[in-house]
Amino acid sequence: MTPQRKRRLVMLAALAGGVGVAVALALAALQQNINLFYSPSQIAAGEAPLHTRIRAGGLVQDGSLRRAPDSLAVQFGITDGVQQVLVRYDGILPDLFREGQGIVALGKLDAQGMLQADEVLAKHDQNYMPPEAAHALKQGAATSGGTPAAEPQP
Repeated sequence: MTPQRKRRLVMLAALAGGVGVAVALALAALQQNINLFYSPSQIAAGEAPLHTRIRAGGLVQDGSLRRAPDSLAVQFGITDGVQQVLVRYDGILPDLFREGQGIVALGKLDAQGMLQADEVLAKHDQNYMPPEAAHALKQGAATSGGTPAAEPQP
């Protein structure tokens, strides 16, 4: 092998290694930023991973809101009409948050099945609901034989 060919081979190997490292770093960064959506039924069935950041959505269950008297901590249940998941959040809730309201909570599921939320999003008007939450509510209504509480915006 001539020195010129050897140099080209080394350069090609270094380039391939650099591209491989760049792709690996990009995939690792993307993996950490993925927040998959789970309905309360999926969480109750054990489909949601523990200690991994997820999104959970549904309607805030009537009568489930509990506020700590000495802090901003709140606990409430979200439902898709079939199952309920408890959510604990420590912070200021959105102005539009109320019982019966469609919400999406972002956080990590603990071993007891409670979502430890670090962010709570409420729908911004009476006609909009996140598509994933609307789909979960429709599936829940179909399973229980009822009608969904809200329809997604067209």
